Amino acid sequence: MKAVFFQQHGGLDVLQYGEYPTPKPATGEVLVRVKAAALNRVDLWVRNGWPGLKLSLPHIPGADGAGIIEALGEGVSSVSEGTPVVINPNIGCGRCAECLAGQDNRCRNWHLLGETISGTYAEYVVVPERNVLPLPQSFSMVEAAAAALVFQTAWHSLITRGQLKAGESVLIVGASGGVNTASIQIAKLAGATVYVVGSCLEKLTLAKSLGADYVIDRSQEENWAKVVYQLTDRQGVDIVVDNVGTTFPMSFRAARKGGRILTVGNTGGPIFEIDNRFIFGKHLSVIGSTMSNQQDFRTVMSLVFEGKLKAVVDRVYPLQDARAAQERLEIGKQNGKIVLEIGEL
Repeated sequence: MKAVFFQQHGGLDVLQYGEYPTPKPATGEVLVRVKAAALNRVDLWVRNGWPGLKLSLPHIPGADGAGIIEALGEGVSSVSEGTPVVINPNIGCGRCAECLAGQDNRCRNWHLLGETISGTYAEYVVVPERNVLPLPQSFSMVEAAAAALVFQTAWHSLITRGQLKAGESVLIVGASGGVNTASIQIAKLAGATVYVVGSCLEKLTLAKSLGADYVIDRSQEENWAKVVYQLTDRQGVDIVVDNVGTTFPMSFRAARKGGRILTVGNTGGPIFEIDNRFIFGKHLSVIGSTMSNQQDFRTVMSLVFEGKLKAVVDRVYPLQDARAAQERLEIGKQNGKIVLEIGEL
């Protein structure tokens, strides 16, 4: 099969496009002929590597994907060959106490497709039967691939972990990334007032088109927490979605007393200083989560299939142009998700 892979960690130049052995499904697994694979920042981090990351090299990146069931492993009964599916990249073992309790994103042997096991930058990928969801007839493979990771991540963070309620207020730090564009839509669907901080007019225009009620240009308003404070009648917001990390000090200021800070990542860096006085002085809760459980994935994808939520697609590249796609993601020019097209859609 054709695939994009790397044999050592490094910059864009380590990505190779070429022939790679086609995997075979084991018991309880399915082989998916991938038609579309969407990029995430984890693709860049895995390519660069970090201390303690141990991969079997060569490694195929890519978490998100949609395609057609090509072959079935022994015992598979929920799908058949030829079924169009979207892939849930959250891989639990299915046997531990957490998985059996429906908390597979807390699995003791948890994997993210494309992070610790080979992913979707390829013509074929093998995943457990439980990790594919049939697509409605004629639903776009590109949109399905673009939605899978970011919408389940945002839903689990905002709805399941954050317990967002109608009438509450939400501040989203960042206007155009995949999780943030999903968060804007989910917050509006839940009946919240949405504030968005972004880096430029183009990204904030996108946020407004997705339903943001108030947008703040941080290139013009350096102290955006103060602006949020003023816009909320000096109260602050109920929830801050901050997946940057280094912006936590401002997020703490923007939150109201008893507010929640939600985080699923740290695009600005994993290590930074915080002023703990804001946490105990304002009774703040810092709530982290990773991906979602299977139920949340199916719930939010059903809303995507119904058109109530929609993935924002920035650009589509052919698989062999994965370097150019990752370069666009790396420099932060994208508005929404970047997708790789694999074969004819």
